[in-house]
Amino acid sequence: MPDLDLRLVRYFTVVADHRHFGRAAEELRVAQPSLSRQIRALEQRLGARLLERGPRGTQLTEAGEVFLPLAKALLRSADQAAARARAAAQPSRITIGYMGNLYVTSAVRELRHRHPDADVHVAHLDWNEPGEALLTHRVDAALARMPFATDKLDVTALYDEPRALLVPLDHRLAGKESVTLDDIADEPLPRVPNADWNAFWRVDPRPDGRPAPDGPLVEDLQDKLEYIVSGQAVAIVSAGLRATSIRPGLTTVPLEGVEPAHVVLATRTGDKNRLLTDFRRIAKAHLTGPEPS
Repeated sequence: MPDLDLRLVRYFTVVADHRHFGRAAEELRVAQPSLSRQIRALEQRLGARLLERGPRGTQLTEAGEVFLPLAKALLRSADQAAARARAAAQPSRITIGYMGNLYVTSAVRELRHRHPDADVHVAHLDWNEPGEALLTHRVDAALARMPFATDKLDVTALYDEPRALLVPLDHRLAGKESVTLDDIADEPLPRVPNADWNAFWRVDPRPDGRPAPDGPLVEDLQDKLEYIVSGQAVAIVSAGLRATSIRPGLTTVPLEGVEPAHVVLATRTGDKNRLLTDFRRIAKAHLTGPEPS
């Protein structure tokens, strides 16, 4: 069995992702000749050629195609092992994640007050990151809106938020006291590459069984906002969203007749960190609704 150097494995994954030694060397901040030697050393240890340079640039060999996903999985496992070791060695450390427009300030302040010697960190999470961030030990707790995959996670319900419609200021529905799904029956809504998220945040299908009108496929919040502010889509959001704080030219209108958004605290199943146990109690007492505007 070859004795793999994880540093060389990482070098290979970066070159494979870029398909270019020069750009990979820049990202890794190493000289290109040195990077080439490191890749050759890895290939020698494996006994297989992983990369081929040619007129079309750097390409993966058949062995490289097989090795790449396994190499990435190996690096992820190594990162998780290191994170778990650090957590075991530093029981006075905790990182609390939170999604946009959710606020952990009061609970974090109370945790720091109770444990002045603890190393308490916070980390912003994108809409699709809570589950992954927990399972990879990037955060130890996550304040998040459902839905997201909860396998191997413990979820504590905190509070509900009404939902609203996010529209540009010149939209025909802007300024109304409230709207219903009938008012947006023909309005396209952005989609994301997550079926559960689409079902809840697009109300798709609608109560009468009709599909929600398809809008643009997006992954980044700023792209989504650009489609909305330019009049190409509207979006169903939490009523806790402060439209003007995220993008000028937008406003929200209360959306009636739909299930509210559920805000939860998620943690890893079986995590015995004493700070986490205390933070869960604090969150249930302090995080009971959106912070006032």
